[in-house]
Amino acid sequence: MFRLRLPFVVACGLLAAASSPAAAQKSNSALAGRIEAAARRVEPQVVAWRRDIHEHPELGNRETRTAALIAAELKRLGLEVQTGVGKTGVVGLLRGGKPGPVVALRADMDGLPVTEEPKVPFASKVRAQYSGQEVGVMHACGHDTHVAMLLGAANVLSGLKADLPGTVKFVFQPAEEGPPPGEEGGAKLMVKEGVLDNPKVDAVFGLHVNAQTEVGQIKYRPEGMMASADVFQIRVKGKSAHGAYPWLATDPVVTAAQIIVALQTVVSREVQLTEDAAVVTVGMVHGGVRNNIIPEQVELQGTLRALNPQTRELLGRSVKRIATNIAEAAGTTAEVDVRPAAPLTYNDPALTARMLPTLQAVAGAPNVTLMKAVTGAEDFGCYQEKVPGLFLYLGGMPRGTNAATTAPHHTAGFFIDESGLELGVRTLAQLTVDYLSGGTGKKK
Repeated sequence: MFRLRLPFVVACGLLAAASSPAAAQKSNSALAGRIEAAARRVEPQVVAWRRDIHEHPELGNRETRTAALIAAELKRLGLEVQTGVGKTGVVGLLRGGKPGPVVALRADMDGLPVTEEPKVPFASKVRAQYSGQEVGVMHACGHDTHVAMLLGAANVLSGLKADLPGTVKFVFQPAEEGPPPGEEGGAKLMVKEGVLDNPKVDAVFGLHVNAQTEVGQIKYRPEGMMASADVFQIRVKGKSAHGAYPWLATDPVVTAAQIIVALQTVVSREVQLTEDAAVVTVGMVHGGVRNNIIPEQVELQGTLRALNPQTRELLGRSVKRIATNIAEAAGTTAEVDVRPAAPLTYNDPALTARMLPTLQAVAGAPNVTLMKAVTGAEDFGCYQEKVPGLFLYLGGMPRGTNAATTAPHHTAGFFIDESGLELGVRTLAQLTVDYLSGGTGKKK
């Protein structure tokens, strides 16, 4: 899948206004102190939840233990709890003491088929089946921290219930890394099953820890923050023959090789690189069973990444054109299938601008920085396609560490500094309060 990552501006007519901007600012400032104190109190429990979930990771659509832990805590807080949403997802509803809009906060729950390099006493030793193989399972993308921080935010916001002008929906999502083959899952399925309805969500926020961003830092970007992801599959079909007599074959291996090389021109010659970035990667080539037999078929699989819908469409269209035309010229055929995996993670510009002062108040203005777009992908965009959303990066790298030498996401050495989790709890809680009240936090 993907790499660690979080959300934000104004949606007209959706906000519950305070009696005046000054009143809203005063109210938010008072609640900010309560949020900070509550986040500090719950921090030890957030760390404990994180370690428990890290030690017991579960693959996508199989997060039953994690879901049970979440549901039990939300029920203890007195929230309305729905389980089994999108397979194993959990949704908690906190109705504030005053009328107002609805905010959704999302955390993903699934681990990855990665065998952990033990660096901590709570390292995972879990084994599971993945694509017919026994694999190690690890929270190698920080989803354990996301769950723990959102549970922490639920604790903080529950304590403010009487003063909340609106409703908070806590969304714990399975299968962000993608469901198992042949299954539905992830944000797409949760949206399909109505997670943004009853009550209807007005804005959605999320965050992703990042192992290459220092603890205490928040990174954001309006508009396209993380790329869309599409999976392509190309089946090149020819005519088999003995490898000693290639003139009797219509060779799909040579054709596949020509297609792989030609696909590199999609980005270098068709994408306007001064305006945009894109990726076309072939990650799998399979064909043949023996060195001296030309096979009848070769299969290619790869990924397409884009930072706007127009480029996304161009990539899919160009892959199909190049593969089919090269195959025809070689006397073979090519069947091309392009399937969506994740939409663009698009931060609503107005929402981002509106919530930026809140981020600066929570983390300190120097610690909130504009980031470059990344070609990693996240299915948080499924929510943003329906309602305005803001997704953020939260620092998880120990202070003073060189980002170039830290283990990246989705690897066995992946590591997150837990001292940054309290900031994540405060960020989620303060974004919620400031959006619901129609104000923003006071800058430090």
